[in-house]
Amino acid sequence: MRAARLSQIGKPLEDAEIPIPEIGPSEVLIRVAAAGICHSDAHYRGGISKIDNLPVTLGHEVAGRVERVGADVRNVTAGDRVCVHYLIHCGRCEFCARGLEQFCRSGQMIGKHRDGGYAEFIKVPSKNAFALPDKISFEIGAIMMCSSATALHALNKARLKTAESLAIFGFGGLGFSAVQLARALGCENIYVVEINPAKLASIKKLGAIPIDAKAGDPVEQIKDVTNGKGADVSLELIGSAKTMRQAVQCLAPLGRAALVGLTAESMSILPYSELINREVEIIGVSDHLASEMPAVIEFARSGKLHFPPESLRVVDLDAGQVNAALDALQHSIDHVRTVIVPKA
Repeated sequence: MRAARLSQIGKPLEDAEIPIPEIGPSEVLIRVAAAGICHSDAHYRGGISKIDNLPVTLGHEVAGRVERVGADVRNVTAGDRVCVHYLIHCGRCEFCARGLEQFCRSGQMIGKHRDGGYAEFIKVPSKNAFALPDKISFEIGAIMMCSSATALHALNKARLKTAESLAIFGFGGLGFSAVQLARALGCENIYVVEINPAKLASIKKLGAIPIDAKAGDPVEQIKDVTNGKGADVSLELIGSAKTMRQAVQCLAPLGRAALVGLTAESMSILPYSELINREVEIIGVSDHLASEMPAVIEFARSGKLHFPPESLRVVDLDAGQVNAALDALQHSIDHVRTVIVPKA
């Protein structure tokens, strides 16, 4: 089968022909219909997030049709439309027992620790395959598995309440989802920090308040529009020490900053004036949970979470096209997500 593989850190992905995976009794083989290209994939390629087992097929946002099922599989059958929860976990350790599979003692992430969805087929444990309603396209089903699921997990971790205000730093796939999910959760006052003019216009169309970081200090702008109070909750989705600090500084007393973006930089904080004296919290957000998948899928099925065609860009399963999409993520792109749709 065709695959786009990472063979060397810091080098472009390469086209490869590799065997179709053999499945075990509790596994399923999925024919990939769509695979999202996430900023994390650029971090893997660039070495910001370490990968030890090379070569590997990237891609953790995956949706497709079940091709074959193992002898012990009961939750899905061949032909089913599915989307894939990317955290492979043992189900037995103390973290899995608490529903916290991102900390599983033997956990693996598809597209990082094991082969992912930049390929024609992928194998996963059947428990990682979630039914994808006909109403949701494969492209949206794929990107929900990181962009939307991680955004929902961040909002859950930040304990966002209905009457609270929210500041979002970054309007890529996660930010686009976070605005809609926060609205679905009852949040009305949403401020989104961006620099891209096209995205600033899109933010306004979604009913949120755009904050143009090029027009001035976003912290001061957020405080101005909140009458000096600041935001109750902030989400940092960019992966920059500068914006992480801003996500803390823009908070109201008792505010919570949920940091999601990946960076190798260190962040400077003044403990007394910026944390202690205002009793604000900094919360790390790692991935998301299988238990959150049904809610994400239902938000999309009901239309509360949607990705219009102009927000997506489609490329073929071709290393050159995929590398170009990864390169573009180093800059401010106008669209929300690029999705690989393998040609037959």
